[in-house]
Amino acid sequence: MNIKNYINGEFVNPVSKDWIDNFNPAKGEVYGQIPNSTKEDVENAYQAAADSFPKWSNTPLEDRSKILSKIANLILEKLDVLAIAESKDNGKPVNLAKTVDIPRAASNFQFFANAITQFSSEAHESVGLDAVNFTLRQPLGVVGCISPWNLPLYLFTWKIAPALAAGNCVVAKPSEVTPMTAYLLGEICNDAGLPKGVLNIVHGLGTTTGQAIVEHPNIKAISFTGGTKTGAHIARVAAPMFKKLSLELGGKNPNIIFADCDYNKMLETTVRSSFANQGQICLCGSRILVEEKIYERFKIDFIKKVKQLKVGHPSEESTDIGALVSKEHLEKIESYIEIAEDEGGKILCGGLEVTLPNYENGYYFQPTIIEVTNNQCKLNQEEIFGPVVTIMSFKTDEEALTLANDVKYGLSSTLWTNNLNRTMQFAKQLHTGIVWVNTWMLRDLRTPFGGAKESGVGREGGFEALRFFTEPKNVCIKYN
Repeated sequence: MNIKNYINGEFVNPVSKDWIDNFNPAKGEVYGQIPNSTKEDVENAYQAAADSFPKWSNTPLEDRSKILSKIANLILEKLDVLAIAESKDNGKPVNLAKTVDIPRAASNFQFFANAITQFSSEAHESVGLDAVNFTLRQPLGVVGCISPWNLPLYLFTWKIAPALAAGNCVVAKPSEVTPMTAYLLGEICNDAGLPKGVLNIVHGLGTTTGQAIVEHPNIKAISFTGGTKTGAHIARVAAPMFKKLSLELGGKNPNIIFADCDYNKMLETTVRSSFANQGQICLCGSRILVEEKIYERFKIDFIKKVKQLKVGHPSEESTDIGALVSKEHLEKIESYIEIAEDEGGKILCGGLEVTLPNYENGYYFQPTIIEVTNNQCKLNQEEIFGPVVTIMSFKTDEEALTLANDVKYGLSSTLWTNNLNRTMQFAKQLHTGIVWVNTWMLRDLRTPFGGAKESGVGREGGFEALRFFTEPKNVCIKYN
């Protein structure tokens, strides 16, 4: 199957007629091709967006809201088709895509369809000076959205929906590893009546297509989710051009477990927060820190639970762990397993590639637990982004906090305790953009989302996203 670029409401081949193979990770086989787009394709997409911007930016909020709501409804109507496509591209279980990825993509459009009608600006009366100031919030123009492969449609729409709601036109690039649902979204946008050129989707490599979007002189902002190294490169290119930047990057998130927690709830959630989506979520709690009092008990129970997880084909209802996204990513995971013992780690569970009958070329790997004693080891300091977690013990609150913060990342953290004073202290002192207490991945789309340190800059979600995709302008009126 050949996927095409979506430019000015039409599906078109790349200008260069150059294509990239698209793999099914569950089988390890090529099942289609995508455009290897160049600067010319990005320029065509930009021109379509620029031509559409004057009318779209002046479209009444209610009309924009209705179109975004229609897109949300159509995504839900095509739930099964989109979920199967997402699983085929990414390797995740179909039931996960059905219950999380695709419904969340619809929620993203519906949320911002509603949010834009409630988004207001400020007014200030200058008492005694006979003046009033008010703030206009105006769309930026044409913006660039670049999304990753781990939650393809989920994160693609998380960027596109607020950009469109705010009145911008978009040039977007999904990951070249998982392009299918972005392609299908173009069809949905046409069916929903989104005007031509308002959204343009260009497929290709980050080093070429993504680079062309980032360095385009007239694309006003870049919203990117992906690796920290790539984010740093984008910043180097875009900052001298004075583009607005929102960078949601890597994570090495601590899962801090105290003895006074609700143990059974903690154990069940920790299995999920460790291995959901094959551990390929930037919010997974990949460093598990356990109070010494319950460490041995936790280790036994956690290993038992993880060994019960089924590695299987994504289409099977009983599958807990599907395929990793690519052969290259599988090899990356294996490289960390190889250095585990050299770093003083002990593999307690997993650590091996899995071969499934009839799918021998698929990219499957066991959920893996590694016991470590040194927080400075690579396993604890570098983002592995797969079904691999480390566990280590701590004795005091101070030690737990030090271990949690002693990494270059600061995206999210999870705290398990029923001590209110400890909760408030850790919530304040953890160097992360998100702190979950006695839960994980409980998201309210109104809240700001993003990280500290090398986990990125800026915030997505709620009015934060609408502020990012608009430019504030102060208007001061003097009167007698």
